[in-house]
Amino acid sequence: MKEAKQKEENKGKRVRLMFQDEAGFGRISTPAVCWCPEKVRPCVPSLRVREYIYLFGAVEPLTGENFFLILDKCDTISTNAFLKGLSEEFSEDMIILVCDNASWHSSEDLQIPENIIIVFIPPYTPEMNSIEQIWTEIRKMGFKNHFFASLDDVIQKICEVIRILSPQTVSHITLRNWILSANLT
Repeated sequence: MKEAKQKEENKGKRVRLMFQDEAGFGRISTPAVCWCPEKVRPCVPSLRVREYIYLFGAVEPLTGENFFLILDKCDTISTNAFLKGLSEEFSEDMIILVCDNASWHSSEDLQIPENIIIVFIPPYTPEMNSIEQIWTEIRKMGFKNHFFASLDDVIQKICEVIRILSPQTVSHITLRNWILSANLT
């Protein structure tokens, strides 16, 4: 009965196929290849402070539209906050949200909004989750050979990089042929 009611309520809504994941960002820096003058050895600062925050994200490869939320933990409570924000951001749409099999994505305490349907990729197949490439791009754009004095600096850098990720860039990075061929009508 609930499914029939939900189906009727969502009739006529735009359907979005979005891919969701979380990534940890912190103050541990990893030196990477860089350019420098000939016969000069580059000096890159490195830090090993174990402080992290988590970036939750969802992207729609067809349009490049996205939603990100920075949270201090990666658990069911944080996932509920993310789902609520995503639902509100796209309140007029029906979202098919593709997730990995993290335990907090299927917890009994998970509160899934009415306009979101969660589907899971098979275990151990991160290549099927398009948002994985966004984490790589964010790290490349803002975290390569970078030293962060505080966790607030990490958060500031994440926000800076997210702001310059255009929908065209997100779509270019995440769109796959099998997504193009999906019939979402």
